[in-house]
Amino acid sequence: MTRRKKTRSLADKVTIRTGRRKDYKQWRHDHPDEVAPSRRFTAKKQDQRKQQAARKLARMQRAQSIEIHPDKNSRPDDEGK
Repeated sequence: MTRRKKTRSLADKVTIRTGRRKDYKQWRHDHPDEVAPSRRFTAKKQDQRKQQAARKLARMQRAQSIEIHPDKNSRPDDEGK
């Protein structure tokens, strides 16, 4: 019984769909028009983006408002010269 040589590469060990992983990666590279994310994945990501935008908007509305450029009239004359 002969022993298999140990390899560090997982690409040779993992099998996905078409057999070897590197074969699948090559197929994806050769056929980019046939490779697209599933509808479930795109719907999930779209929902995540909507939720993230809603959270960001809520944070912005809760935040304290500050004046970035206060009126020039309210500053003393010796500043900014």
